[in-house]
Amino acid sequence: MADLTDIIHKNRNGGPAIPSVCSAHPDVLSAALLLAHELDRPVLIEATSNQVNHKGGYTGMTPADFIADVRARAEGLGVDPGRVIFGGDHLGPQAWKSEPPEAAMAEARQMIEAYVQAGFTKIHLDCSEGCKGEPAQLADGPAAARAAELAEVAEAAAPDPAAIHYIIGTEVPPPGGARSDGETIAPTPPDRAEATLEAHRAAFAERGLEAGWARVRGLVLQPGLEFAPAHVDRFDMGQPDLLSPLLADRPDLCFEAHSTDYQDPAVYPDLARRHFAILKVGPALTFAWREALYALSHVRQWVDGGAHVSEAMEALMLANPGSWQGHYAGDAARQKLLRHFGYADRIRYYWTAPEAQAAVAGVLDGWPEVPEPLLVQYLPAATRARAATLDSPLARALLIAHVQEALLPYFAAPEDRGC
Repeated sequence: MADLTDIIHKNRNGGPAIPSVCSAHPDVLSAALLLAHELDRPVLIEATSNQVNHKGGYTGMTPADFIADVRARAEGLGVDPGRVIFGGDHLGPQAWKSEPPEAAMAEARQMIEAYVQAGFTKIHLDCSEGCKGEPAQLADGPAAARAAELAEVAEAAAPDPAAIHYIIGTEVPPPGGARSDGETIAPTPPDRAEATLEAHRAAFAERGLEAGWARVRGLVLQPGLEFAPAHVDRFDMGQPDLLSPLLADRPDLCFEAHSTDYQDPAVYPDLARRHFAILKVGPALTFAWREALYALSHVRQWVDGGAHVSEAMEALMLANPGSWQGHYAGDAARQKLLRHFGYADRIRYYWTAPEAQAAVAGVLDGWPEVPEPLLVQYLPAATRARAATLDSPLARALLIAHVQEALLPYFAAPEDRGC
């Protein structure tokens, strides 16, 4: 069975990070599971509070549903479900922040119970966002107090509290979001990170949660990277490592980095060297899947004619704009481009719609015989080579392989950072 503490200890001694796959997309999950099996590595699969909660979230899944789905998928693929660590990301009142604090926290308590009872063992306590009548962002003290309140619920509800590992800190964008174009991205200052740790330690102690505090395993910090709808803030590997000294007397602790999507491959082992042992990725994987799907649709057009899958997706997004409107700026032409190709990948929220599933089936079903030069035109050599090793029909294999190529750099060890 994969063990987060063991992974962190190995990282503290020069080992690799673990990728944290934050997606409910079926092909993304299959790609992650198969790649972990191929590499003989554990994988962390996470659900967010908006995506999966006790009321179903936007996926319609409860925490128990999500775990059952991933385990069944793993078994169907011949992958040991024991490779998977299940994590809950941004678990706090965010999904109900339009309500007064008392009501929002009541929902958050029920959600935490559902997560730990279902078998999630990595619990990111995030109470940083204000609720109705509060500032948009709470200070360390109030956020830590609410996090400790939810930890107390988790300790009481978990079948085995000793199996729970907590992640604290919130130096990240909102769940499922990305920063706006033009924002400055700076690494978390060490004194701020220390203050966050101390605020949470004190809040846990006030509730008598010393045992729970001993199982805090990660602190979410901003290493100095980000993506926005139309650009990526690249991590500067030449910057000094000012944060690792915070861990000197904390052998069980690591850092967690969010929004690591779209970075150069050499960045991930460098982050691992700096003890960012948990590397969150999500939109880059569904972006890769969409990229391959659009390529396959172009191939299909050359062979069969017909409409490109993007036409059905454009109609769907215009008819139901809630998941992209407000996330993309600019005139109508620019917003159209970003709906399909933006790094924020808001199109990922539409793939479960019946219209989208029908459009995808129109690309994949009855895949024709395709001359190799046509595939070469649209899909990179690495994707085609990897697809040839997968036990799936060619079109589906190409989708999964392209996602795996995006995920593969996350498994690299620190000694590989020169790649």
